[in-house]
Amino acid sequence: MIDAATATEPTTTARGLRITGAATATPTALPRARSRRPLPRGLTAGLFGVGAALPEREIDNQHFADRLDTSDEWIVRRTGIRTRRWLAEGEPLAPLAAEACVAALADAGRSADEVDHVIVTTITPDRVTPGLAPEVARLIGAHGASAVDVNAACAGFLYGLDQAAALVETGRARVVLVCGAEALSRLTDTEDRGTAVLFGDGAGAVVVAAGELDRGVARFVLGCDPEQGDLLYADNEDRKLRMEGREVYRHAVARMTEATTQALEASGLGVDDLDLFVAHQANSRIIESAANELGVPHEKLAINVDRVANTSSASIPLALAQAERDGLLQPGATVALAAFGAGFVWGAGIVSWKERQYVCA
Repeated sequence: MIDAATATEPTTTARGLRITGAATATPTALPRARSRRPLPRGLTAGLFGVGAALPEREIDNQHFADRLDTSDEWIVRRTGIRTRRWLAEGEPLAPLAAEACVAALADAGRSADEVDHVIVTTITPDRVTPGLAPEVARLIGAHGASAVDVNAACAGFLYGLDQAAALVETGRARVVLVCGAEALSRLTDTEDRGTAVLFGDGAGAVVVAAGELDRGVARFVLGCDPEQGDLLYADNEDRKLRMEGREVYRHAVARMTEATTQALEASGLGVDDLDLFVAHQANSRIIESAANELGVPHEKLAINVDRVANTSSASIPLALAQAERDGLLQPGATVALAAFGAGFVWGAGIVSWKERQYVCA
């Protein structure tokens, strides 16, 4: 991290992230909020870039088998998880999120000074206040951009993506970064056999901008059922994730299936029109059960929970980045996104992947 009171020259962090134009302590040097030009008519919000970042520290299943009454075989069979990444003790999350954002901007051919709005979805910010988003905006050099955190648990990325599309299509922003960033190791009870193995840390980001697109980012189906909030939560006193696993499993499958079906209907599409189904990476059995309910074949599933575990709101952008690296995502692909998390909150939507027909200047 750098001292904002003194640094103005380009700086490289411990993670290799290059930071330019850091804010100074002088009020007159603070950037002004950008005025936004009206968006030309007939353009749609779309996804134009993706980036991912994971901590260096890797925690395999044997780490838990050595400490708890469990085994690698049991963990893989019940969850599909083989390993996960954790931040080091005391390591901040913001640089990891910034690294994912820088990668997404580079992928989209955009620069940080073009970003109008930074949305960071997280339940594990570095501080109570300010949120993570302003620090991420500072680290990447998005001076003058607005920045806000969104807390919608594991569905947070979809809520942020829906908001980003609305900002772009109403002309209130031209380029929006949406970053899911989580350090769930901070909330993990490592002595609880039922939950200790489930969670990981990571960050994933996408660039949302305007273009002449066939579909872009369609409207999302979003919902909540607060009556079930006590089945998955972390409170202020304990500050550890507590979960009734069977009930969460049942609700997650039902809600993601229902929301995805509604999103397909709203888009005038059927399951056969999908090229890929990317669900929140909580548990491979949940993903596969929801896919079976929908009728999505296994070859159209994106699954990387085996490599990163449950990273809450970071899981979908991390899965998108992995799917593209693995060759499962091509420009113009029709993708269904679905998530379910604490609250209960959930969401689903249909997006086209990097159509790139035209990017608004």
